[in-house]
Amino acid sequence: MSKHPLNTFFAPDSIAIIGASRDEKKIPGLLLTFLRRNGFAGEIYPVNPSYESIGDLKCYPSIAAVDKSIDLAIVIIPARAVLSALQECAAAGAKNAIVISSGFAEEGGESADMQAEIAELARRTGMRISGPNAEGFYNEPQRIAATFSPTVDVRPDAPRLLASPRRVGIVAQSGGIGFAIYNRAKAMGVAVSKVISTGNESDLAAGEFLDYMAQDADTDAILMFIEGIRDPHMFVAAARRAAEAGKPVIVTKVGRSGAGERAAASHTASMAGWTAAYDAVFAKYGFIVSHDLDEAVAIAAAFATAPVPRGDRVAVVTVSGGAGAWVADTLATEGLQVPELSQSLQAQVRALIPSYGSPRNPVDITAQAVHSGGLQTIVGLLEQSDDIDVIVVVVSLASETRIPVKREEIKPLIDAQRKPILFFTYTLPSQFARTELAASGIVAFPGITALGRAVSHLVRQSRFKFPGRGAPELSEPVSSLKSVPEKLSEHESKLLLQETGIAVPPGYLIRDRSQLASALSGLMFPVAMKIQSRDIPHKSEAGGVKVNVRDLDEAAAAFDELIARARTYKPDAKIDGVLAEPMARPGVEMIVGTVNDDTFGPIVMVGLGGIATELFKDVVYRPAPVDEAEAMAMIGELKSAALLNGFRGAPKVDTAALAALIVRISQLAAGLKDRVSEIEINPVRVHETGAGITIVDALIAGRG
Repeated sequence: MSKHPLNTFFAPDSIAIIGASRDEKKIPGLLLTFLRRNGFAGEIYPVNPSYESIGDLKCYPSIAAVDKSIDLAIVIIPARAVLSALQECAAAGAKNAIVISSGFAEEGGESADMQAEIAELARRTGMRISGPNAEGFYNEPQRIAATFSPTVDVRPDAPRLLASPRRVGIVAQSGGIGFAIYNRAKAMGVAVSKVISTGNESDLAAGEFLDYMAQDADTDAILMFIEGIRDPHMFVAAARRAAEAGKPVIVTKVGRSGAGERAAASHTASMAGWTAAYDAVFAKYGFIVSHDLDEAVAIAAAFATAPVPRGDRVAVVTVSGGAGAWVADTLATEGLQVPELSQSLQAQVRALIPSYGSPRNPVDITAQAVHSGGLQTIVGLLEQSDDIDVIVVVVSLASETRIPVKREEIKPLIDAQRKPILFFTYTLPSQFARTELAASGIVAFPGITALGRAVSHLVRQSRFKFPGRGAPELSEPVSSLKSVPEKLSEHESKLLLQETGIAVPPGYLIRDRSQLASALSGLMFPVAMKIQSRDIPHKSEAGGVKVNVRDLDEAAAAFDELIARARTYKPDAKIDGVLAEPMARPGVEMIVGTVNDDTFGPIVMVGLGGIATELFKDVVYRPAPVDEAEAMAMIGELKSAALLNGFRGAPKVDTAALAALIVRISQLAAGLKDRVSEIEINPVRVHETGAGITIVDALIAGRG
């Protein structure tokens, strides 16, 4: 990875500490202490005009006085002095800087202006800046502790618990959480490559650090904690790079409580909420979403210590019947199979366990089989069996003097494992047990729910297929759409769709009662009649829809009633008239829509449509545009997908036609992203296979 621009950031040969201190009880002193205590092998240049030396290190009055090449400057001085210090760093040729100091954009006002000046300095000089308000980073393989986090305060002679050479990289927009993840991973025996606290991200942001981890040879999996992405183009490019490299990314996104949800005309936008775009990006690139700290670390531990399985069949081997049953229930809840073992395999297991044990699944070997050595033999049998894809071993690891497996027997099995072999302890593991198991390449999972999630995500990762680059955007966005009003009626929306080559039903806008006869002469009864007004986007709520209108007399009465209801519902609404269309043929009602997200741009959605849309909120999102394969994958992820595939004897419907519509709408949204903010086709009625679709209703909102 010699060419990545952040190499000198994460692996500097020289570090200057601006504001270094002799006081080890304060952050500037801790930074220097931790850097040295962890064994940084490069040059350290303390900078503080108040000292001539700090310990055995010469202290410099300014960075210019160092007169040596500086790869990284760590700045920990009062906020008001930071900008000038960074200017001096840039002038001295420093390649990178970390601003630990707080008191910038998080305070607003003039402090935010100071942060903006830091960003401008980075752009102007090319010096890369992390922070301000950052907690720094830790490079574990090279023992570079450029942070004041107490999690890196180690004794040089303290043994490091390591269960696997595979390493996890940590990118966190909260310094406290990032190093908390490192702390918990370390306690489980999970090796870490780098942990970075991104701070306020004036220059370097989460996306660029993700890009580094995706290319870092020391990083095999990536764990992220994010609040919001400030560099979406880099983030998406890095997500693609990680997916293409086959590096799993475990992400926790906070801010899902609904604060800041958009107010919008369409159901699509109102349901999208605060994190739909993030979820869409996560899904496209195969990110593993976690909502719990221990769960996230457990998932990372599984990927760091186990291969990806070939299927979802799990064998549970337990010394406790109750614990084994609990684990089996947890795995089944995650959608995994816990199948009964074949008769031949049961016979082999039966010979190794007491008569009161069970060879089925869970395999209850009892404590007696542990003492007789049957545990390792049974795990070995399951590892060789084609009937099983994952093995979960349930044991007690409370003892401070012994563990239920022998290192010389289990380690060769773990080293050569072709399928995941994971250990769950229903007692809190002793440090002795953790250490002994880690020496055999085993992590002890102490949480049953976290274990279940970890196994589930190993299986899901085996099924994930990166969809590629998606469909191209429209090469020629519609020439007549130089701008789109903030609101369009259904009739106007359908005309726009038609202009882009999307088929819509034949229909007539009747502006005056006198036009009824001539307009309806071109349609076959029965018809649907719908009020048309930019000011009434949801016609049903206004009583603005009449269906199964059978003749001209009913149409005349319906016209008068719809106009009257609209005027009662919203007296100041501008009424365009009434749209008449043929009644749509039967089919499954779906919704296809898009929203323009402030961070990631156009997002396309498909879900169960009609009146069920907001009731069930069964929807799937992806960044637009998508291709047909990705559109079909979206349809397949719906909980209601069975309704499309012949549920209870109903005919299968034309999912290919639905996928084609998703592709076309996603292209339209991407091609017109500067002019269109929302598109909603709801419902689109999907007919039986080969019969296509009918766009029953449509709503498009422009940017004005």
